[in-house]
Parts: sequence; C-alpha cells; structure tokens
Amino acid sequence: MFSFRKASHSDLSSIVGLLADDPLGRSREIVSDPVDPCYEQAFAAIEMDENQLLAVAVDDGDRVVGCLQLSFIPGLSRSGMWRGQIESVRIAANQRGSGLGSQFIEWAVQQAAERRCKLVQLTSDKARPDAIRFYEKLGFTASHEGLKRSL
Repeated sequence: MFSFRKASHSDLSSIVGLLADDPLGRSREIVSDPVDPCYEQAFAAIEMDENQLLAVAVDDGDRVVGCLQLSFIPGLSRSGMWRGQIESVRIAANQRGSGLGSQFIEWAVQQAAERRCKLVQLTSDKARPDAIRFYEKLGFTASHEGLKRSL
C-alpha cells in the first residue's frame, strides 16, 4: 500500500537518492551526506512558492519510494487557463512495475484538477523510451515538440 504527500525536509536525502538512481541521474546529481547545499536551497525555494508541490510516495513503512514535482502555472492563453507541469518523476527501482507510478501520476493529475488546472503536461527525456511509453499509456500525447536551451 502506498500513500502520497507533500515532501518534508526530512525526505530530502531520499529524494536526491531517487533522482540519482538511473543512468541520466547518476551523471548529474550529487549524492552526499549531508545533502549538498544546492538541494537545500532548491528545497527552500520550492517550499516558499505556493505554486510548487514537491511530493513523495511512501510505502506502509513510511519509506520514500517515489517523488515528483508539480508546478501550477498561470497563463493568459486559452482564456487564462492554468496548467499543471509534472517533472522529476522517479520511482524506486524495487517498485517499478508495481503500479505505483500510475497511481502517483493519477494523484498528481487530481492535485492539478483540484487547483482548477485545465491541462496537465510533462516532458520526458528522449533517452527514456520506457518512460515515454508509460506516460502514453496514461493518456499523455506527444502533441508538441519540446525544445530546451542550456544556460
């Protein structure tokens, strides 16, 4: 059994571990004890922003087994529509295939609906074809081309 909740500071080390637990994350995350200050600063900024929700999935032993960030984005287009942006979705390796990911995404979609978002969007790295298939099974469509520019 899993439950979902807003992340607390005490979850930060587990979240960083999840972010680093894949081939892409291993090359760009910093796993350390104590948690690197860059994550402390990011967590504080997320906590202060009412349009950000850093969430965790926990098992029945209250162990963090998943994480995601949901941003609530106001906009003028589409008659002032709000949208939810789901990012940084990670599920613990030993829970992949258990249905947790589907439950967690549906929970995030419900959070966006409760905030009156009319659309939920996400991106997935093209190097993660399994993740893309997973999101497509949940009803997400590749309706737009996403572009990024590193700064």
